[in-house]
Amino acid sequence: MVIGLALGIIASNATAAQKDSWSIIHAGTLMADARKAPVSQQSIVIKNGKIFAIRPGYITGADLSGAGKVKIIDLKNDFVMAGMIDSHVHVTMQISPHELEKGVTTTSSDYALIGAVYARRILNAGFTTVRDVGASSREAIFALRDIIRKGKIPGPRILAAGYIISPLGGHGDSVGYRPDVFGTPSSAICNGADDCRRAVRDQIKYGADVIKYVATGGVLTAQASGTGQQFTDAEQRAIIDTAHMSGLKVAAHAHGKGGIESALRSGVDSIEHGSYLDKDTVKLFRKTGAYLVPTLLAGKTVVDIATKKPGFFPPSIVAKAKQVGPLMSHALNLAYKGGVKIAFGTDSGVSVHGINGQELVLMVKAGMSRKDVLIAATVSAADLLGRSNIIGTVEKGKSADIIAASGNPLKDISTLLHPDFVMARGVIAVE
Repeated sequence: MVIGLALGIIASNATAAQKDSWSIIHAGTLMADARKAPVSQQSIVIKNGKIFAIRPGYITGADLSGAGKVKIIDLKNDFVMAGMIDSHVHVTMQISPHELEKGVTTTSSDYALIGAVYARRILNAGFTTVRDVGASSREAIFALRDIIRKGKIPGPRILAAGYIISPLGGHGDSVGYRPDVFGTPSSAICNGADDCRRAVRDQIKYGADVIKYVATGGVLTAQASGTGQQFTDAEQRAIIDTAHMSGLKVAAHAHGKGGIESALRSGVDSIEHGSYLDKDTVKLFRKTGAYLVPTLLAGKTVVDIATKKPGFFPPSIVAKAKQVGPLMSHALNLAYKGGVKIAFGTDSGVSVHGINGQELVLMVKAGMSRKDVLIAATVSAADLLGRSNIIGTVEKGKSADIIAASGNPLKDISTLLHPDFVMARGVIAVE
């Protein structure tokens, strides 16, 4: 009886060991933490999608007690680092002429399937985690997030906001369209502090990981309403306080100086874009500790379209694109020199999905060091997303989100435009 029980336990343990998935990456150069210098000839041991150990030299399965079958991944000629994080994307949409009219014909199912295609492109570009800060369909982005999380389809880890909180008639509302054709406004449209609390709670009810709201007007709103403050100070405080009470961080779309500073004073966690910030704004950033997510690629994209593709945008958007787009690089340079915390974000969906890495090049051109750009795309973005415990560095116990490039991005950042290898949560996407 005792012998039988012991044999059963041994057999059970052996079966469990056989079910474990093991792999070892042989990294020629490993930048485990973008804040620290890379090291050579390292082995990253991965068990069941997590980093089990990092050891010097190139070890094999024989060096791991009880590991069973181990897959060896040869990246001895590559620069290996943590998967990158894009803090500002819109996975279920991509800019096109008359984008808003798609809301009349596109279903939530359509958006989810389209998003699955875009998600794979983003992952293949080396971005293993993204923060989706506004979707045309809340149901679509939450469903896509969940199915990727379950490992049913490939894609980056998604933290999603759902609908964008917007004032009635503001950037985020469907302005200028017949309500009987375009449908009723989303539950995220609100007026007054109490109504804004309701809008935030509605996003939380249906599964939001983060709250996104529009502190100012936007470039791609089809009216000439400018990029100044849209929510009142009281409304912004209500949005941010309500989200924080539920443990969620808040991102504020903000171009104009007044709207940026109101959001910062109200306790926002990140400013998206920040086009008109100045030295006084920089001081307020440093006082509050908020992040700037600069989205230079979005600025470049709208300027290129406005100047090279007549008829793509209506005249009101063309005027704003030409005015605001060029300011973004200057804003980043000012913020960076002033010591503002920077997190990587592209506004992918305004730009084409899958070219997210171009933001790296633009950030360097704007005056950031390559090292600081890599910190922004890994360590800092993980901190902004509140996920430093699982992503942002190659470290024991963290998710096996790992990418590799043939060149050294600390010398040439563009080598990350086309990664040689991408692994997300222990599963290889690009090899």
